[in-house]
Parts: sequence; C-alpha cells; structure tokens
Amino acid sequence: MTDLVIDPDKFVTVGKFLEPVNAQMAKGMLESAGIECFLQGENANSLMALAFRARLLVHKQDEETAREILGEAVGELTGDELTAEEQRELEAGDGEG
Repeated sequence: MTDLVIDPDKFVTVGKFLEPVNAQMAKGMLESAGIECFLQGENANSLMALAFRARLLVHKQDEETAREILGEAVGELTGDELTAEEQRELEAGDGEG
C-alpha cells in the first residue's frame, strides 16, 4: 500500500479528530456541501484513536468555505483540547502529513 503524499501548497487541514465517527461526520458535512475533502490518518486513527488524530483536508481554495460550513462543529467534534502548537497549525492551515 502506498502512502498518500500531501502537497501543503494544495491542501490544508481544517480539523483534527480523535473519534473516527466525528471525523466522518465532519467529512460528510463538507461533502454534502460539494467540497472535495479527505481524511488523512483515518486508518491509524480507527485502530488507535488516542494515539493518532485523523486530519480532515480540503483544497486550499476551499478552506474558507469549509471552515464556515464546519463552524463551531469542529471544536465540538474533536472531543479534546488541542495543544497550543496544534491550534497554531490549524489556524495557519497546515497541510503536513
């Protein structure tokens, strides 16, 4: 199986999730609005949720719309407090893998 390489110039993270079901709910919200998105780390998160967060990524040009759609739901769906560094990454729109 080949690892998906994420180009940080094309994709940004709009959410990080400990609970796989919450990651799927957020993904579904964006997909139903017509925004192409995907989860990175979803399989590792499903196996060891406390060790790995699934990241919800969108195309850079869809970031603002995605954040508006998710609104406060991202904070509610993550189910945990982000560290200061993770919060900075989200606010900066990182796309690292």
